[in-house]
Amino acid sequence: MAKTLYVGNLSYDTTEEDLRELFGRHGTPESIRLISDKYSGRSRGFAFVEMALDSEADAAMETLDGSEHMGRNLTVSVAKPRSERGAA
Repeated sequence: MAKTLYVGNLSYDTTEEDLRELFGRHGTPESIRLISDKYSGRSRGFAFVEMALDSEADAAMETLDGSEHMGRNLTVSVAKPRSERGAA
């Protein structure tokens, strides 16, 4: 079963390919969503990476959380589900 990870404190120069290579060391990244500013197109410094297996996600999270990548210390954790939009 796939698990989605939140990846924060990314360098603004990080690309999806950078993340695919980084997380690929720990398994198979099924999908990567690098969040970017809708006006400038520049990265907002965080992404969501879905790993093929929970064990791969756990290994990536354990290894990469707090590690340095492109001059920044990454935050890697299990992504929280999106809340309903417009809910009070």
